[in-house]
Amino acid sequence: MSEKKKNFGLGKGLSSLIPSDILDDDVKVRMQNYLNEIFQEVEISQIQFNPYQPRKQFEDKNIEELAESIKINGVIQPITLRKIGNNYQLISGERRIRAAIKAGLTKIPAFIIKVDEDYKMLEIALIENIQREDLNPIDLANGLKKLSEEFNLTQEEIAKRVGKDRSTITNLIRLLKLPIAVQDSLRNGEISIGHAKVLLSLSDDNLIKQVWKKILSENLSVRQTEKIVGKLNEKLKKLQAKKQREQTKDSNIAFYENEISRILGTKVKIQDKNNKGKIIIEYYNLDDLERIIENLTGRNK
Repeated sequence: MSEKKKNFGLGKGLSSLIPSDILDDDVKVRMQNYLNEIFQEVEISQIQFNPYQPRKQFEDKNIEELAESIKINGVIQPITLRKIGNNYQLISGERRIRAAIKAGLTKIPAFIIKVDEDYKMLEIALIENIQREDLNPIDLANGLKKLSEEFNLTQEEIAKRVGKDRSTITNLIRLLKLPIAVQDSLRNGEISIGHAKVLLSLSDDNLIKQVWKKILSENLSVRQTEKIVGKLNEKLKKLQAKKQREQTKDSNIAFYENEISRILGTKVKIQDKNNKGKIIIEYYNLDDLERIIENLTGRNK
């Protein structure tokens, strides 16, 4: 007699889900076969890891704790796979596989689903992590960016697929504009996403790093960080306005230099400081000097 497949998570089988007197035997057999087809115990050695895994780091301590739980309770939540030839490719559940291996398991319960497009691999993995709130903001942002850039999905399409509003998607992807050191700090939980959003209001990477270091060294709250960044931005705004005025002033002086040079037919330099200064007119010999004087006095007319 062939070995009966285990129905992990399905209680005593189909009858635990639907009363047996509702369905005829043929329908029950077909439904049970379908459940057995999509829900199986799979050899871990047959499973390839997901190349589109959004999570980049796995905490050893968490893996150890999950492995201990698996030794006692087994794998409570099945992983999700897709069939690739005679093997399988992981869609979601890498942490559970790692813990199962550490717990000494050679098989693991899994849902087998049909996924043809590669972007769906990333999409499903992201959705599962979002629903479980099990992904740090930077890994989530990288996954969303990959959906956008590698699979040509708009932010509107991504928002619909992962169940977030568009502004949330935009703000998450913006986190990747932070310096790498600050991204790592957010990934590791040293700063919050609130801190990160405040830092993004600074346009200079060096200033971002300075404030970030201050957050870490002084254990600043988001509100305290907002005050510091607000003062910095106000200072930068004033400096920018001053620079703009100087640039406007410089362009006016350059215009006057060119005009006087054109009229006198020689090189002219205007030195300005606090709206006072000198006009330096070059001449190359006494005849040239006399010509310039004639131009200035009008004696050449």
